[in-house]
Amino acid sequence: MPNKKYGHAGLFLLLTLLRLPGIAQDTAQIRVRELQEVVVTGQYEPQSLKKSVYQVRTISAERIRLQGATNLTGVLNNELGIRFSNDRTLGTTDIELMGMSGRNVKILLDGVPMVDRGDTRESLNQIDINSIERIEIVEGPMSVMYGSDALAGVINVITKRPGRSSLSITARIQEETAGNEYNPLLNKGMHNQSLGISWQKKAWYFSAGGSHNDFGGWKEGRDTTSTKREWHPKEQWLAHARVGFRKAGWHAWYRFDLLDETILNNGPISTSTNTAPDQRFFSDRYMHQAQAEWRVHDRLQFSGIAAYTDYSRRTQTTIIDLATGKRTLSTGQGEQDKASFNSMVLRLSAQYKLSEKIALQPGIDINREKATGARIMGTPSIDDYAFFLSGEIRPLPGINIRPGVRLIKNSVYDAPPVIPSINTKFDLNEHLDLRLAYARGFRSPALRELYFYFFDASHSIKGNPNLKAEHSNSFNGSLTWQPTVKGPLRLRSTLGAFYNDFRDQINFGYAAASPDTMTYINIDKFRTTGGTFTQTIYWKDLQATIGFSYIGRYNRLSADSSFAKSNLPDFTWSPELNSTITYDLRKIGTKLSLFYKFTGKKPVYQAVVRNGQTVASLAETASFHWADLTVNKSVTKWVTLSGGVKNIFDVTTLANTIGDTGGAHSTGGDVPLSYGRSYFVGLNFQWNK
Repeated sequence: MPNKKYGHAGLFLLLTLLRLPGIAQDTAQIRVRELQEVVVTGQYEPQSLKKSVYQVRTISAERIRLQGATNLTGVLNNELGIRFSNDRTLGTTDIELMGMSGRNVKILLDGVPMVDRGDTRESLNQIDINSIERIEIVEGPMSVMYGSDALAGVINVITKRPGRSSLSITARIQEETAGNEYNPLLNKGMHNQSLGISWQKKAWYFSAGGSHNDFGGWKEGRDTTSTKREWHPKEQWLAHARVGFRKAGWHAWYRFDLLDETILNNGPISTSTNTAPDQRFFSDRYMHQAQAEWRVHDRLQFSGIAAYTDYSRRTQTTIIDLATGKRTLSTGQGEQDKASFNSMVLRLSAQYKLSEKIALQPGIDINREKATGARIMGTPSIDDYAFFLSGEIRPLPGINIRPGVRLIKNSVYDAPPVIPSINTKFDLNEHLDLRLAYARGFRSPALRELYFYFFDASHSIKGNPNLKAEHSNSFNGSLTWQPTVKGPLRLRSTLGAFYNDFRDQINFGYAAASPDTMTYINIDKFRTTGGTFTQTIYWKDLQATIGFSYIGRYNRLSADSSFAKSNLPDFTWSPELNSTITYDLRKIGTKLSLFYKFTGKKPVYQAVVRNGQTVASLAETASFHWADLTVNKSVTKWVTLSGGVKNIFDVTTLANTIGDTGGAHSTGGDVPLSYGRSYFVGLNFQWNK
């Protein structure tokens, strides 16, 4: 089991915070009220989803509570266009959005970028699920507003702040099996506890909270035949604190977030020595952010963000003598390592209304990143300076045009000098809205890609400080129909399409000067395209959403002259279908919820050698069905009981095939997806004064 650094006697509280200026408003103002969501991501000021020039998806705190989720993966895996991949060795998870990998997805916490070690977005599962007010997902490049990494889109996690109550106390405890493995409170299974408090008086408010997540792993016994474990034990301690002041056009606050995470990877037993290697991965994250907004008058507002993040991950490898229990540190290459990353962000902007038809938002964005570690060459840092300007033009009633541009200067790589975008919204009639957009996106090379250095008996990998930034041209559009229907029935239908063309994509290749050394190079072009349809229905106590997407990923071999006679398709396609149904049994204070998603197979063409010739071979990751069924019952005014079953279809791994160099197809190894069907029960407490 992971090291119980703080013990299980109780949860520690720290000071907690909440949200941000242009991303901060009254909790009551942003509650989902049937179809009238209010969004803030990329907006000049909070406004209804219907009025936004962006097509935004929202996930409310109520939806998170009904789903019984314990991390963001459990929330987002039901969303269209989102897939997750799991690293067996490191115990981390990465995201894919609309056919694009996690390195192209910008993760924000209250508008502040989350820091990751490399090109995976493991930070998604390092955010306290109990502190979230809602999640906003914007698909398509947001590089003008948010800079690098926002090629695929932005996932903005917006945290809670004190409501109208002068004092509020919340608590949660949830126990969950891992497949058929479970022990109460400790070891096997998933064990979650949280505690929070908030207070406000006149212009001042304060909140604090903490959560403890303990996952005992799955199929974690030692054996002599396998060097890989399906799911590693993981323990997390999370804490947050916020203090703020709001009065007469001023709003300022400070927030602090803490993560302490331990992942354990047990190695195989050596029969000759009766020893086994163990690896522990220790992650620590300290995130500070201070934000403020000043509304001078109805036409002029200033906003500012200053943030600092210190994130480190340490690898400790020990050899345990199973006869005596004695542990010794391993002396193998790279088996004792610590990598540290820190980030500083300064963002200042103004929102000025020239008239009722024209508004402007100029701003500056300064980012500095620094890294150290045994596998990083030197102590590199990157400074990024940007000026951005966007406008909202309403030449006629029902027409909203938002052009934007970002100017960039970077200290290390050759940044694109200008990043443009234009988003438009047309009210075709009272019930029908059309959104069309073009944006140029970019992704700066990560520190790991520039300066990574790792050589041992089985690895020869070196970063490339001469990398160029990736860039893309993206087009997307959507048509939303929201009719007025008499009676309790409400509807919303959205049909969308997108096309993304990437250039200079960074990938692995062999260094020209050293053919036996892998490095990062700008060699790839890549494209994604597809369409989506979602239908939301509200009828009395029933809320239902059904969605469908069809996503195409570029087949690189189709442009290779070696396969010209193969008539390979330009794209390989994957379907997805999802549905969320909630029924409120008001008379007995109970809500029944079903969350379902079908994820189609993911095909890809690969070059393989058969009979001495290189040919194109189709590899596939299998399709799967996922469903969760939950029940939430109000026991008293302050206590809610929740329970249910997750992963009803008991999916654990997905079959995966690759082209064999010997000339036949072979199993490339199952892809880990989950630890199987699980059952959970939890208690939620909320008291307000």
